[in-house]
Amino acid sequence: MKPKEYMDREERYGAHNYHPLPVVLDRGDGVYVWDIEGRRYFDFLSAYSAVNQGHCHPRIVKALTDQAQKLALTSRAFYNSTLGEYEEYVTKYFGYDKVLPMNTGAEGDETALKLCRKWAYKVKGIPENKAKIIACEGNFHGRTITIISMSTDPDARNDFGPYTPGFEIIPYNDLNALKKALEDPDVAGFLVEPIQGEAGVYVPDEGYLKEAYALCKKHNVLFIADEVQTGIARTGKLLACDHEGVRPDVLILGKALSGGAYPISAVLADDEIMLTIKPGEHGSTFGGNPVAAKVAIEALQVVKDEKLAENAARLGGIFREELRNIPSDRIELVRGKGLLNAAVIRPVAGKTAWDVCLEMKDRGLIAKPTHDHIIRFAPPLVINEEQLYEALEIIRKTFENMH
Repeated sequence: MKPKEYMDREERYGAHNYHPLPVVLDRGDGVYVWDIEGRRYFDFLSAYSAVNQGHCHPRIVKALTDQAQKLALTSRAFYNSTLGEYEEYVTKYFGYDKVLPMNTGAEGDETALKLCRKWAYKVKGIPENKAKIIACEGNFHGRTITIISMSTDPDARNDFGPYTPGFEIIPYNDLNALKKALEDPDVAGFLVEPIQGEAGVYVPDEGYLKEAYALCKKHNVLFIADEVQTGIARTGKLLACDHEGVRPDVLILGKALSGGAYPISAVLADDEIMLTIKPGEHGSTFGGNPVAAKVAIEALQVVKDEKLAENAARLGGIFREELRNIPSDRIELVRGKGLLNAAVIRPVAGKTAWDVCLEMKDRGLIAKPTHDHIIRFAPPLVINEEQLYEALEIIRKTFENMH
């Protein structure tokens, strides 16, 4: 089959809920992917930062295949020999009392919202059905009905109402707005992305997270960090919150928790919060299954063993500096942290960020626009300096040759 036939088949039989770049990928290894015709590309999306450890990392693949041949799923109706091992490993790794395992980032966020509400009534003493959770404009926490109820993105919200109540939306990176919102005694939690990824890699002012956390402590409100995209070494620290020494009350992880090999998410919290949920009140058939347990342990161990946070910090600095030095009137702004970066694109001669991405694809690098005028650059964290400069040359030539 030719590439167009693959694309046409997806278009015919699949829901039209994505707008993919026109490339049909067939295999991956490390920082590279190959299409069905054998062309090689630098992957600068990393499956939205799920593939931090690189495509098909041999240690993660071995953990997956070894366990899949032994025992794949028991449900939580029974104990199994791997879940406790994973729970001990992940809680000690991130420094929390308890973990609640789920499968997807959206499920992780939903779990955190439920935990927050349960804590509000059982511990903080908010009157029943009065708890409020603060979220930020421009957020992206997933696409469930409850999550889109706190979204400000028209594509996420329009024609999906009625919306779930109980949320207050404030501007991102605005401490005064947070102070005012926290005056309401019925506020139970503040849900925030340390860097807004899907919104275009918006990095808040230095000190924002630390001060926001302090304000939450002052008002007995849970600080809930959605680190699904920013966590697991992506920004140059294990967690993006680590840049400001903030330890979230509730931590949401996903994506690279499996190195992209399997759907795995997790919510971590201490006993006072986590133990408010009792048997039967929340769960998942696949959450914490034996394959997920072994894959997550190996994926997290790879991050430590290969010093991926340190690599992201060092190469991220080089990448932003080199990108800013590209002489092009199309690049309006470069921002980011670690290897989570974005370029804001100024349309020239009718060419948008999408056109830039098509041109880069033709030169051997794939990335994806977000919000029409922003390109996110997020390669696997296993990338080395030589590969980074080779990729930068592709990006530079793309901008130099666009008319």
